[in-house]
Amino acid sequence: MNRRLSLLLVLALTMITPAAWSSELLAAAPSESLSAPSAEKPIALFNGKNLDGWHIYLEDKDADPKEVWQVRDGAIWCKGDPIGFLRTTQEFTNFKLTVEWKWPETPTNSGVLLRMSNEDTTFPLCIEAQLKYKQAGDVVGMDCDFNENQSKEGSFFRVAPRKNDSNETEPGEWNTYEIICKGDVIEISVNGLLQNKATGVCVTKGFVGLQSEGSPIMFRNIKLTPLK
Repeated sequence: MNRRLSLLLVLALTMITPAAWSSELLAAAPSESLSAPSAEKPIALFNGKNLDGWHIYLEDKDADPKEVWQVRDGAIWCKGDPIGFLRTTQEFTNFKLTVEWKWPETPTNSGVLLRMSNEDTTFPLCIEAQLKYKQAGDVVGMDCDFNENQSKEGSFFRVAPRKNDSNETEPGEWNTYEIICKGDVIEISVNGLLQNKATGVCVTKGFVGLQSEGSPIMFRNIKLTPLK
């Protein structure tokens, strides 16, 4: 009798234990959705309707911001005068930024400002992706160092020219900036061509801005994808 009971007990354990082990292993292992890195989705910084989520600074305090920065036909229109900027009210660290721009009239100067400080001053601490006509792709550090700087020591504006000839479109046609900021490295592509790379960048977090500095310029499809 004891031998029969022993055999039955062994048989029962053989059948039950694997299932129990499986349950324990499943309970201990993290689910695939939790262990896999979360997919970052693009954020539309401009809603195509108004300037919600943006802050305006103009050097001329008597100027009317609504005359300098407007929304026209689903795009941001900037008069270009007086000098100043439009920036996000949210700060970002690591991201991919896409911005489309065009010159509706005579092209002059502007820029996309990256990791800006919150100081309302004409040239805030930041890295600028240059938009001066035929110089898109240049990197400009406003009181900000980076390894590729070719300006004289002590210069407020640190500059690294683009790596290739200008590949901007003709005035009146849209261009696309794709900018990747990760750690202390910034890469800038113009219309699909990598034009510059800055390393050892001194700023690692801040606002995204658009510059008023010349003649009318338009911006649209401003999207930011956070990066790990």
